[in-house]
Amino acid sequence: MVDAPGRRGLVIAIDGPAGAGKSTLASRLARKFGYLNIETGAMYRALALKAVENDVDVDDENALVDLAFGSKITLEPLIDGNRVKLDNADVSTRIREKDVTEAASRVSVHPKVREWMVQKQRELGARGGVVMEGRDIGTAVFPNADVKIFLDAAPEVRGNRRFHQNPVAEPSAAVLAEMRARDERDRTRTVSPLVAASDAVVIDSTNMTLDEVIERAEQIVRDTIGSSVDRVIG
Repeated sequence: MVDAPGRRGLVIAIDGPAGAGKSTLASRLARKFGYLNIETGAMYRALALKAVENDVDVDDENALVDLAFGSKITLEPLIDGNRVKLDNADVSTRIREKDVTEAASRVSVHPKVREWMVQKQRELGARGGVVMEGRDIGTAVFPNADVKIFLDAAPEVRGNRRFHQNPVAEPSAAVLAEMRARDERDRTRTVSPLVAASDAVVIDSTNMTLDEVIERAEQIVRDTIGSSVDRVIG
């Protein structure tokens, strides 16, 4: 895929459960290699927000699909993530709030919603030069991605990390319980369940520092692509 005509660079897929550190890793890799950082989970959050604001049942698949087709969701890459816009309004902060987080997890289980999202995500990454993170990038969105990384960590570690990101939100025990429930939904959904692609490199960051995770991921990119990386970004 590296030398495909019209491509600006590689497609790097980063998957894993909530709280594993995908967003941080993706933004750092994107900066390192001069790529766009695309946080696909933010797209589900944006649709969930619209459902919440319009009193649409997040368990009603057809209603959500209709809502999606009438929505404009855009991601504007920034140094430390993405600016997320829903129908031209900046919702980057709002989509991180608890009610939207819970709704997004339920929105994402619907096959037709995921089909719509996958199409949009493929359009975003079609020309390459992207680090795309989510839960099914290497298995469903870009099964032929140049590099696939599955970032994981023990639930207790992920729960503590998520709590310290927003310590005033709720006790860490509640964060962990919510995370376990979300893990269960993600891993058992019928379409694109959360699972490492067979050819992904799994990084268990339970006992690793952020710098160690980033160093390992950078090495995976260079080892997998070899001299092609330097050719693409040089």
